[in-house]
Amino acid sequence: MLFHLSISAHDPRNVAQVIAELWRGHAHPFPPVAQGSWIALAGDDRGTAVEVYPIGTVLRETEGDADASGRASDESGFTATHAALATPLSQDEVMAIAAREGWPAKYRKRGGAFGVIELWIEGRQMMELLTQEMQAEYLAAMTGGGHPAQAAAPPA
Repeated sequence: MLFHLSISAHDPRNVAQVIAELWRGHAHPFPPVAQGSWIALAGDDRGTAVEVYPIGTVLRETEGDADASGRASDESGFTATHAALATPLSQDEVMAIAAREGWPAKYRKRGGAFGVIELWIEGRQMMELLTQEMQAEYLAAMTGGGHPAQAAAPPA
């Protein structure tokens, strides 16, 4: 189970606020790791969150008995890091938010098994949004041995 993940953005405040809106949650500053960071909270019973750091922030191990620290880096391009997030909003509502923000978004069917809205935060960071209907498809595909990759895997 996932409790939180972190991503980076050019405008951490706006990105956190939009993610919170997609969840009907809330966002606020989150400076423990890097100044200028924000956190989007789903407001659910698990404390689900997305931490949004300033673009180029990388996490580094800290010596001794101290938390990892966020440091600036010149890395600011695309990333393989992404997440599938449940949303109580409809597909039309998600698409309207994407259009308002100027972020690319489109419906995709993954492996012919479940649908997602592929949302590109700031045009560079992919997030998959799943409406309630898409969540049901996802659960049917991902539980009980029905994952599309399992069908394509060679027998053991």
